[in-house]
Amino acid sequence: MNSNIQFTVHERGGSSVRAIGIKSLVIAGWTGRDPVARDKHIAELEKLGVPRPASTPIYYRVSASRLVTAASIEASGEDSSGEVEFALIRAGGRSYVGVGSDHTDRKVETYNITVSKQMCDKPVAPEVWLLDDVVAHWDSLVLRSFATIGGKRELYQEGTLAGMLPPAELIERGFGKAGMPEGTLMFGGTFAAKGGIRPASRFDYEIVDPVLNRTIKHGYDIVPLPILG
Repeated sequence: MNSNIQFTVHERGGSSVRAIGIKSLVIAGWTGRDPVARDKHIAELEKLGVPRPASTPIYYRVSASRLVTAASIEASGEDSSGEVEFALIRAGGRSYVGVGSDHTDRKVETYNITVSKQMCDKPVAPEVWLLDDVVAHWDSLVLRSFATIGGKRELYQEGTLAGMLPPAELIERGFGKAGMPEGTLMFGGTFAAKGGIRPASRFDYEIVDPVLNRTIKHGYDIVPLPILG
């Protein structure tokens, strides 16, 4: 199923609102350039019972209808959590970069990662930058997230994109020389959580461009639904 999202597109020449149709959602995992940092995240998930990936990086397909820009999402039980990720979008012959959260059911993840990716909505900020405007200073971009746990907002993840595979390599390894197809949105990987993966009542996330002095940020509340059997 397709997902049509109204994005505010920021370019060096100004901003405009555009409806972008997403027909394919891809979640790229274990995309770190540093094998030590990558293995740290793998070990972090193994502590929760999540098996090691079949390959690194790995590309999961998820229903595009799971993409949302809502201020809250519902999740079954209280075993899910967010992960800040940059998002690459290909639409109208152009490429964009934004930010989202790969919200995942951690309990389901312990027995099937692919199924866990499909269990939760994937929030994304309704703003993007033109990729061409940032690719020259890509490594300086910062991803950051905050989790509200027990009423306290705390830094949950933080790092520069120098720690992730660059866009061209990530795209080629996932889609080949032809590149990312039209109407595709791909999440590009994440950093280990400070203090370990844990659920929260709210998750805020952002991508920061220190060169052009701008930030895209978004957040959402997590509403747990009862599990009755």
